[in-house]
Amino acid sequence: MSVTQQYLLDTYRARQHGEPVPPAPGRHDWQVVRELRDHRRFRAVLAGRPAHGRVRETLGRWLHAGR
Repeated sequence: MSVTQQYLLDTYRARQHGEPVPPAPGRHDWQVVRELRDHRRFRAVLAGRPAHGRVRETLGRWLHAGR
């Protein structure tokens, strides 16, 4: 069963029982990504590392090391 089919089945059941309809699949994906990014930045600050630009800095060091 696909995600869409499961969602439609859950929506049908919720309406039959008078319950609130579940959120559509993928509706909160960007919110989850933002919260994950914020959490990683927070953990970096607690560990004493820079909160942003770490990936770009690491890639820059890696690319320039080969020259």
